Amino acid sequence: MLRFAAQRRHFSAREGESKIQKKNNKGVIALIIVLVLAAAALVICQINKPETQQGGKEITINVDHLNGDDTTFTIHTDEEYLRGALEQEDLIEGTESEYGLYVLTVDGETADESEQQWWGYSVNGTFAELGVDSQPVADGDVYDFVLNVGW
Repeated sequence: MLRFAAQRRHFSAREGESKIQKKNNKGVIALIIVLVLAAAALVICQINKPETQQGGKEITINVDHLNGDDTTFTIHTDEEYLRGALEQEDLIEGTESEYGLYVLTVDGETADESEQQWWGYSVNGTFAELGVDSQPVADGDVYDFVLNVGW
């Protein structure tokens, strides 16, 4: 009877080790899946990243001020992204955020956040989906900046 109990304990210990091994295997498999998904997301982001145009470009910047004094600027630039072209001409100012530059001032007019004012812009007539940091600049592009009121 004592020998049977010892064998049973030995079998029970092996059974416990087997359960631990199965849990470890599941954890390793889950880790591999997470790593594969992260790699796939990185590849997708790189593929969908907007392409930039090298070399000299001429772009038009239209600024719609609240008081009705609209201004137009023609910029000749080698910059690849809109922020660089605008900063080259000292047309924008803002604060850095985790998403890039939060534009507060365009052509000397500063948005008053207490009045729910904010600058938005469109690219060739289409509302921009990117911030000025990641908006590629192409020759002939037209950018319309509008000081909006209301969130």
